[in-house]
Amino acid sequence: MTPLDPAAYRDIVRRALTEDVGSGDLTTEAIVDPGTRAAGAFLVKADCVLAGLDVAIEALRQLDRHLAVTRQRQDSDRCVSGDVVAEVAGSARALLAGERTALNFLQRLSGIATMSRQFVDAAAGRIVVLDTRKTTPTLRVLEKYAVAVGGATNHRVGLFDAILIKENHIRLAGGVRAAVALARTRHRRTPIEVEAQSLAEVDDALDAGADIVLADNLSVDLIAETVRRARGRARVEVSGGVTLERLPAIAATGADFVSVGALTHSAPAIDISFEIEPRSVRPSA
Repeated sequence: MTPLDPAAYRDIVRRALTEDVGSGDLTTEAIVDPGTRAAGAFLVKADCVLAGLDVAIEALRQLDRHLAVTRQRQDSDRCVSGDVVAEVAGSARALLAGERTALNFLQRLSGIATMSRQFVDAAAGRIVVLDTRKTTPTLRVLEKYAVAVGGATNHRVGLFDAILIKENHIRLAGGVRAAVALARTRHRRTPIEVEAQSLAEVDDALDAGADIVLADNLSVDLIAETVRRARGRARVEVSGGVTLERLPAIAATGADFVSVGALTHSAPAIDISFEIEPRSVRPSA
């Protein structure tokens, strides 16, 4: 897995630290001497797919630029409860002040990666699992990275890189055919996807020349019929009400893609702790 460029998250981490630490950590500054050194370990307490370790370490490193780090695991590794994924050594004040921010990133991103891997495993190679734009504002780059770490596929990064004509676009354009024609005129080389919530709308999308039909909130039987009608004319994506339990049946319809908003909007955070000891160790960088 290609790691994220630190430039993609350095400012996000800086803003998160500013939000939490503000003018200073009152508790730590009152209790811990500035010269105190400590060691910390990130301990996984639930089985998971790890994601966001470099982001978590960046949160500590921004508070202590001399932080020493030893990684026992890396992003995309499957971890089990009890695994230590990384150890750090540095300023005790920095470790305490950065603990929550580091864990917030690590727990959240590992949760997304873990759920993504669960859906990919359930798909068993029969359908491509996609993410959506249902991400936390300003954290999309990190959350979509975590999706990829889990083995799922990034779909649209934003409104700027794909055409997806949905029901509101269709109403404003005056119909599917008009919407597709306008999009095709202005973006000749970009594939056009059209949302359909009934077989009649599937036919409208196909007749209009859509490259991809998005079967939204349709039953498995209707998805299978959509695939039959689209064969040789367009690819089929499925969305709406997609669960791990339904995924094998959806995959069996022959649809090409399934988009799962839950990967980013509903993935539970993984239980990970940061254990700090008042001692100095020197792990390798």
